[in-house]
Amino acid sequence: MSEIRKHYFLPEYCIIAEGRAKRPSDFAGAAKDSEKNHSESCVFCGGNEEKTPPATAAYKKGEIFADTEKKRVRNWDFRCFPNLYPALSPAPPSPGFRGKGLEAFPGFGFHEVIVESPVHGKKLEEFSDAEISGLMGVYKDRVCHYAAREKIRYVSLFKNSGKAAGASQNHSHSQLLALPVCPQVLERELKAIREGEKCPYCVLLEKEKTSTRLIRENSKFVAFAPYYSTGPFEVWILPKEHISFLGDFSPELLFALGEILRAVLRSYGKVLGNLPYNHMFYQLFETPEYHLNLRLMPRISTAAGFELNTGIYINTVSPEKAASYLRGDINEPTREKVGREK
Repeated sequence: MSEIRKHYFLPEYCIIAEGRAKRPSDFAGAAKDSEKNHSESCVFCGGNEEKTPPATAAYKKGEIFADTEKKRVRNWDFRCFPNLYPALSPAPPSPGFRGKGLEAFPGFGFHEVIVESPVHGKKLEEFSDAEISGLMGVYKDRVCHYAAREKIRYVSLFKNSGKAAGASQNHSHSQLLALPVCPQVLERELKAIREGEKCPYCVLLEKEKTSTRLIRENSKFVAFAPYYSTGPFEVWILPKEHISFLGDFSPELLFALGEILRAVLRSYGKVLGNLPYNHMFYQLFETPEYHLNLRLMPRISTAAGFELNTGIYINTVSPEKAASYLRGDINEPTREKVGREK
């Protein structure tokens, strides 16, 4: 049985097709070779600081330091440095191709790596309260640092965990890309928000808090499987308070964010094993109408011809069932199916 579902407030659709699937545990093998231990050769490990570009910010015992070409900061807690192969550059060359009716401009921007721990193999779900809260503070600090730069309109903060999710290094890290343009997906959302009477995120938050898609909540945040889910076990995390930008988060909000993110990742581990995933912050600075949200997507399914052709994604796990698994309400079924057949 299949059904077409519409996005909460955008003219976008997904197809929930649970008949095309297998069990959650069947996906566990997808990550077997993605987390091999190569700590001796890992350039992100503590002690290998010379193997990366100099750190623009090294966080150590609550203070912030920076590397020089001659001296690198040791025994850090979190370390940020320019990506060795940046997508954008603060000093880009002029576009190499110009054609009538075609538009291009220099690839200006910043691309930074945020190493989340000096310890190889340590995952966010294993972080202590102090570590996960500290990382959220680093996220806030780095986003604010780049948002204040001239010509920057959007700061993309995301994590690729596992090779299938786009990670080229298996040492736990996040990335940040500061752009001179606002992504179309945010522009589209902002237009819809401004046309409505109420913040649609505030409205959907109230609905999802009492729905069967709710996974967990704490004093400040709610985590749920969205009604419009484009992939199996997609999760959204929203602050209960209407807030648009990480830079406006208090220490209490940062801790609560880290706490609920860690909890969702632990649930992923119990249900899906060591699967690759992405998490992505959707936020806007100097735009109070927007409602910040964090989205997590395990990389279970693949966008194929239909998805690329239509922009409509086929999801083989209903968000209601995904939430039941992640809450721990139901265990591995013997015959029910989750994930796409090949």
